[in-house]
Amino acid sequence: MEIKRKPDWLKIKLPQGANYRHVKQIVANHGLHTICSSGQCPNMGECWGAGTATFMILGEICTRSCKFCATRTGKPLPPEPMEPSRVAESVKLMQLKHVVITSVDRDDLEDGGAAHWASTIMAVKNINPGITIEVLIPDFDNRSELIQLVADAAPDIISHNLETVERLTPLVRSRARYPASLGVIREISSSGRISKSGIMLGLGEKRDEILKTMDDLVDAGCEIFTMGQYLQPTKAHLEVVEYVHPDEFERLKAEGVQRGFRVVESAPLVRSSYHAEKHLL
Repeated sequence: MEIKRKPDWLKIKLPQGANYRHVKQIVANHGLHTICSSGQCPNMGECWGAGTATFMILGEICTRSCKFCATRTGKPLPPEPMEPSRVAESVKLMQLKHVVITSVDRDDLEDGGAAHWASTIMAVKNINPGITIEVLIPDFDNRSELIQLVADAAPDIISHNLETVERLTPLVRSRARYPASLGVIREISSSGRISKSGIMLGLGEKRDEILKTMDDLVDAGCEIFTMGQYLQPTKAHLEVVEYVHPDEFERLKAEGVQRGFRVVESAPLVRSSYHAEKHLL
């Protein structure tokens, strides 16, 4: 079975340039993980070339096995106590004004890694005065006290992705449930933090299902919404059902704006953290 051929509008520029090499060196020297490389993000060249990266904490091995994700699944190592300070120091070396942090799922930990999350956010803020922070969190099994622990560390934006429409959630995601993820968004919104979510297109979803997902998120208080094309990482992952044309992404963006999202990012190569630094403006 061959991976479906990509259309011309999905061509990706190869990583290059001095800034790209600088970011790559900092990531390597500090023993850091990024979702840019672990998730095979198509924008890695652009973002690293601009001196930005999305840090992935709590290791690079996930306890879940979602059918769309390139991140490795297995038994993770214990959290590294020095990781928060290493991330914070790397942010300083990169001279970032805005940083995005995500993580693997850690269902092996009693708190899902929430305390480590809070420590990382506070460490970044302590040695980077004026920094703005976006975090892309797991669902923490929709446990209110764990989501609040992250919110209390005061990141500027808290994101949690639905990933797909409700009908396809059992096929696409491992363990996560659509109503629970909506509950996470509601908890974020009620905490006073800016809430954000996103989905992938091209997995077989229908247009009316996409619009319903928008409505569900707006009802949950979500302010920022992203849509991008699903790309099959390997032959072992879900196949692409459809490559959605950029014109349809534009039409869906207009629908999202009309429904009340403050910001909508919608294009084939959009990913959750794409242009994240602009979402606080």
